[in-house]
Order: sequence, then structure tokens, then C-alpha cells
Amino acid sequence: MASPDRNTPPLRRRGARMRSAVLAATVDVLTEHGLAGTTVGAVARAAGVHETSVYRRWGTRENLILEALTEQVDTAMPVPDTGRVHDDLVAYFGALAGLLATAQGEALLRLSAERDDSLPDRRLPFWTERLERGAVMVRRGVERGELAPDTDPGLVIEAVSGPLFTRALISGAPLDEDFAARLVGLVLAGAYPGARARP
Repeated sequence: MASPDRNTPPLRRRGARMRSAVLAATVDVLTEHGLAGTTVGAVARAAGVHETSVYRRWGTRENLILEALTEQVDTAMPVPDTGRVHDDLVAYFGALAGLLATAQGEALLRLSAERDDSLPDRRLPFWTERLERGAVMVRRGVERGELAPDTDPGLVIEAVSGPLFTRALISGAPLDEDFAARLVGLVLAGAYPGARARP
């Protein structure tokens, strides 16, 4: 997305229209310039709004980026319900692997790992909610008898997501759906050896 000329006066957007324009512009700027290049000023110019309006609504650059990426994550990662815990988790974490391989996904992880006093109240609810969405799929598997009754849903989700985050943040090894599927199979086999949850 091309940024408007610096001499172009900002549009008079308010409410939902302004929010949508700014969040879309944030994702575009992130994609083109990365986390370091995503400033409030750059986003405001790309969205065609006043920089002060962005600060008034979001307070900090980090809050703005986190909200923009939250919307993208929720769109890219719907919670599936295929009737099998294995298939649900493969679809969910395959989508996560694909997202983490993008500039936006990497920015979300790096933003989450940064130490910033303005973020703890936003980051913890963000990751708690997304881990809970994954845990829902595991609980359904327990209810269907695919997993042992004492299976810890949160631990299963963390065991699958941890290696994905490690590759995205540290090793730089490839992230794809096949890797996610192998992780799911490995974790489910460990959670319930010989389980019906296996493919």
C-alpha cells in the first residue's frame, strides 16, 4: 500500500471508519517495512488520518500494532471442529505456522517478547485467550474419548506451539503445515500412547 503524500491533508475519519483504516494501514506498513519501520507517523500517513488521532485512541505504537495483529490472527486462525482432535489441531496449528512465517506473524511474536511497561496488560490477555481457544479443541477430544480424561489441555497446546515459536523467533528453520502436523502427532502420541487421537 503506497503511503499518501506528506502534503496531503488527513481525511476526516472517525469512529469505526477511522479504526478500520488505521488497523489496515498498520498491517500494510508492517508487511512493507517490518516492526522497526512501523511508526505511528507512518501508519497515520498510510491511513490518511492525523497522527494525534492515532495516539489519542491507542496511546502507544505497541498497543496499535498489537490490536491490528490481533484482528489478523483471529481472521487467519478460526477454531475448527472436524470431529477429530487430531484434525482440529493440525488445521489450527497449520494456520499458525503459516501466519508465523509472514512478516506480520513474526512482528506479533517479537512484539510479545519485547519488554515494555505499556504492554503487559494487553499481551497477557491476548495470549491467554488464544491458548484457551486451542484448549477448547483438546477438551472436545477428551469428551469424545479420543484423549485420556486427565489430559491437560493447556499443556498439550503449549507443547505444540512452543516449537513453532522457537523456529519463528530463534532458529529460523522452516515453518509449514507439515511441521505443524508432525508436532501434533508427536504431542498427541505422548499425551495418550496408542490413542485414537493419532491419524
